[in-house]
Formats: sequence, structure tokens, C-alpha cells
Amino acid sequence: MKKAELVQAVAEATGMSSKDTQKVVDATFTAIVDTMKSGDEVRIPNFGVFAVNDRPESQGRDPRSGEAITIKAAKVPRFRASKPLKDALNS
Repeated sequence: MKKAELVQAVAEATGMSSKDTQKVVDATFTAIVDTMKSGDEVRIPNFGVFAVNDRPESQGRDPRSGEAITIKAAKVPRFRASKPLKDALNS
């Protein structure tokens, strides 16, 4: 499902206009990203938890030359599905 399809599905389910639904979806995603940027988790009951993990610096190899390289430390997004979501997918 693409973002436009998500907007359309939510608009049909709520009876809102597509334009208003687009604003709501955009605001939701922005709020999730902003919260994760600050290092906090976003918990959505019966859906899951969006969080940030710190990936430490590590050593790797350049596949073309074979020389050792350093892979920079980074913050990476993580999603943990809730039990109701897992159950819904496996029923």
C-alpha cells in the first residue's frame, strides 16, 4: 500500500475529504518522526512501538578493493509489533 492508497482508505473509512485526510496522515508521520528524533518511543496500543536504536561504529570491507573501512555509528529506526497485531496477522 502506498501513501496515497492509505490516505484514500482512511478517507473512505472516516468520511473525511481526501485533502483533510492527507493533512492528518502527514501530521501523524511528522509527529512520529519528531518524537523519534528526540530519542523517545512512540507507543500505539494494539499496533506496536516505534523506537530508535543506536548502531555503534564497526569495521567493514570495501567489496571492490577489499580494503578495511570504518562504518560510522548511526541511529536506526526500529518497530516492535504488539501481540494483537501479530495475532491478527497469524489468525
